[in-house]
Amino acid sequence: MSVDDDRKNMFIAMFGSTLISFAPLFYRYSEANPATGAFFRMSYALPFLILIILLSKPKDTRSPKSRLLTLFAGLLISLDFIGYHTAIDYIGTGIATMIGNSQVIIVTLVSWKFLGEKPNTSIIIALPIVILGLALISGIWDNEPYGEDPFRGVIAGVFAAIFYSSFLIVYRYSNREMAPAQNLQFDATFGAAIGLLFIGILPLTSLGVEPIDFQPTFPGHGWLIILAICCQVAGWMAITYALPRLPGAKTSFAVLLQPILTIIWGLLLLQEKPSFQQSAGILLILGSVIAVTIFGNTQATTDS
Repeated sequence: MSVDDDRKNMFIAMFGSTLISFAPLFYRYSEANPATGAFFRMSYALPFLILIILLSKPKDTRSPKSRLLTLFAGLLISLDFIGYHTAIDYIGTGIATMIGNSQVIIVTLVSWKFLGEKPNTSIIIALPIVILGLALISGIWDNEPYGEDPFRGVIAGVFAAIFYSSFLIVYRYSNREMAPAQNLQFDATFGAAIGLLFIGILPLTSLGVEPIDFQPTFPGHGWLIILAICCQVAGWMAITYALPRLPGAKTSFAVLLQPILTIIWGLLLLQEKPSFQQSAGILLILGSVIAVTIFGNTQATTDS
C-alpha cells in the first residue's frame, strides 16, 4: 500500500472515530433507557444503509457463511450496547467509554489464546494497572465519586468491554473478503437490531434492563435519528472501510481517538466532573491502553 493510501485510510478511520465519539452525548440527550436507545439507534440506521447500498450497487463477494458470521457479530454488539448505555446512565459518558475501550487489552489476550498472536510483556504489565484503574473509577475508596452508581457503572462497562471485544474479533474475522463497508455494516446493524429486540421484549427488569419503549417521542427520537445517521451509519462505515486497510498499530491508535474525544465532550458539553480518584483511574486505563497500542503488538506464534 502506498503512503498516500495509508494516509487516506488513517484520515477516514480518525474521521469515523470522531463521529462515533459523539454517540454517548446523543444518547444522553435522547433521555431514552438503554434498550430503547440502542434498539432505535440500529433500527433508524437500517433504511439509510439500504439506500446507500441501492445507490452505490457495490459488489459483495462474501460467502453466506461470512454474512452469517457478520450477523452473529451484530448479535454480540447488541449485548455490548446494553452494557455500555447502562454504564453511561450510571457513571457518565466519558468514564463508560474509557472502560469500554479497555477492550484493546481484552482483544489482545483473546487473540493470544485463540488466534496464536503472542503479545509482548506490555500486555501482562498493563492488565493489573487497568484493574486498579477500574477499582478507582468504581468509587469503592471514594467519599464523593461522580455518577449515580459508579460501582454498577463499572460492572456494566466491563460487561460491555467483554462483548465489544468479542464483536471486534468476530467482525474482523467475518470480513476476510474485504466486503464493501456499507454491506458489512448493514449485516452487523441488522443482527444488532434483532438481538436488541429480543433483549428489549424479554422480562429482564429483575436484572436492571428496562423494556424497549416503542412509542416515539420528540425531541428524544430526533437525537436517536441523528445518532443513527452520524454514528451508526457514517462513523461505523468509515471505520469498517479503513481499519482492515491499516497496520495494526495505526488501527488501535485511530480507535483510541474515540474515548479521548468522548471524555472531552463529556467535560465540556455535559459538565461531567469525575472525582480526583476517578480521574486517576481514567488516566491509568488510558495510559495502559496507549502503552498496549504502541508497544503491545502481537506476533503469530509457530506453536502447533
